Amino acid sequence: MQSLNIGLIGYGTVGQGVAKILKKNRTVFKNKYECDFKLKTVCDRSLEKKNTKFLGPVKKTKNYKDIIDDHEIDVVVELIGGKDLAKEIVEKALLAGKDVVTANKDLIANHGLELFAIAESQGRHLYYESAVGAGIPIIKTISETIAGNAFTGLYGIINGTCNFILDEMTTKKCTFEAALKDAQKKGYAEADPTLDVNGMDCTHKLAILTLLAFGKSVPVKDIYTEGIEDISDIDIAYAESLNLSIKLLAIAKESRGNLEIRVHPTLIRKTHPLASINSIYNAVYLNAVPMGDVMLSGEGAGQMAAASGVIADLINSSNAPNNPMFCNHSQPSRKLNIRRIDHIETKFYIRINASDKPGVLSQITGILGRANIGINSVSQQMHDNKMATVPVIMLTENTTERQLRSALNKIQKLDKIKGKPVAIRMEKL
Repeated sequence: MQSLNIGLIGYGTVGQGVAKILKKNRTVFKNKYECDFKLKTVCDRSLEKKNTKFLGPVKKTKNYKDIIDDHEIDVVVELIGGKDLAKEIVEKALLAGKDVVTANKDLIANHGLELFAIAESQGRHLYYESAVGAGIPIIKTISETIAGNAFTGLYGIINGTCNFILDEMTTKKCTFEAALKDAQKKGYAEADPTLDVNGMDCTHKLAILTLLAFGKSVPVKDIYTEGIEDISDIDIAYAESLNLSIKLLAIAKESRGNLEIRVHPTLIRKTHPLASINSIYNAVYLNAVPMGDVMLSGEGAGQMAAASGVIADLINSSNAPNNPMFCNHSQPSRKLNIRRIDHIETKFYIRINASDKPGVLSQITGILGRANIGINSVSQQMHDNKMATVPVIMLTENTTERQLRSALNKIQKLDKIKGKPVAIRMEKL
């Protein structure tokens, strides 16, 4: 019977979930994996405010170095989040000869290569399955299970908060503000939801998936990112009328040595499998050659979903102490050119709030025409005299991002246009 001593740093929501599973399933793990997973020490700055009674005879500390310096601890689980202190903890744990399990997407996205190199130099492993999609086994699937395939496209719904908000706006026909408030009430959104709704949470995860699927390390700052803050109930309703769905997609596509990598709201067909991913569920859809298309989905947030991914990493750590980690890329394996967002060509949905005055529509279409942007359709909502502005909805033909943005900047400067025009890309999957 093997024994694995665990040091847990970060006893928040996910950390408590990990502790609960380790305690509840200890006998199951002994029988199934012939390994006794022992939670030896728990570290957190505010342990006195949290429920630790069920832990039993576990050492408790506020100093993470007590875990790093303990020669009896085999694996360190880092669940504090953030970058600086988390990086320090992971580095020191690896250098101390311990494997590390983390759910820290920010850390892996920004410092993964450096930490993988340290792990390799020490003959240790860095596990991070829960960094993307919580308990969905996307890291292991890409790096091991279907590793024999080449990947040409990756499309991810990888933020449960945004997916819940867009789903609420669709099903309840409510505003963004109302859906966000509901998400916060149900615990699906933080009090400060900025990193979720502005797309940055997705961007960190996409950086990780891109390294695994395409062998390319892309700095987070170089990934075009756009959130869902400007999506309105009008956009949702119009998409529904066209049998389309709006999703916040993380996209990475390779073609002829060029890599597109971006995060933004996207219009997709209702018939596509990703359109059926609702509420807090996540999914990653892969174009794989020669296997074909494959999609993994499941709860992408929540205590037990994330804790389950951490537990899976602990089991892997116990079963394969001397095997190489295929997801620990210490060096990028490919030299792909990043295709800038300005050069990407797609169709667009445009919403422009305009004063209901003669000649406004002709001014708008004139600017688009001079920019060589073809218009597929135009729609204007019925209104009454009390409305100061009327939303004008347009669908364009294929055009580059640069052409569209230049034209929209000119349209926004018209005196009869109110607010910033909204443009949503349409993706043919």
